[in-house]
Amino acid sequence: MEEVVDAAFAIECRSLPVDHAYALSAAILAALPWFADEPQAGLHTVHGAASGAGWQRPEGEDALLQLSQRTKLVLRLPESRLRDAAALTGLTLNIAGFPMRVGRLSPRPLLRIASLFSRSVIFEDADDETGFLAAATEALRSLGVEASTMLCGRDVTLATPQRAYRARSLMVTVATPAQSLALQRHGLGEARKLGCGLFIPHKDVGDLRGAARAGWED
Repeated sequence: MEEVVDAAFAIECRSLPVDHAYALSAAILAALPWFADEPQAGLHTVHGAASGAGWQRPEGEDALLQLSQRTKLVLRLPESRLRDAAALTGLTLNIAGFPMRVGRLSPRPLLRIASLFSRSVIFEDADDETGFLAAATEALRSLGVEASTMLCGRDVTLATPQRAYRARSLMVTVATPAQSLALQRHGLGEARKLGCGLFIPHKDVGDLRGAARAGWED
């Protein structure tokens, strides 16, 4: 199976709307036409400093994210697409009227970690939390992944000009490194090109240390 990696680009961008998923996706698709038809390609939405560091994510229809120089633009891609993705370097993308100059690309391998988190997961027929968790369990099983823990967040709306999606955050704890990589490679649910269904390591120091002790990073 081909390796999947995160392509992290340095960016120059002072701020973005909090709800920028559609605008960022549209800009990426315009610059990289192949991105739409690449089944393993996904887009990570941009996030500022964590609230745990004393910063609270702004709320409201017109709220803006203030970005630091360390903020990256990250695409999840098959390794064979890295050279194609490098075409973004040097471009200035228009994200809902906010300029984003794209710099150097640095590939990042996926981490073998037990606890994974997705900020937005969409299951079309999941009407409530119970239905959402049932759909997540079924989707995980189809990947050969058994979750010892699943926690979901509140229902939120992701708007596009075509339609509105209902999404929830999801934290999952899996049993083996192979399952961790499978979940990160394939994701869950719909709308990967809008930043949904992509999993990243859950930022829990205790979990990272426990994984290392258990041989997850071998």
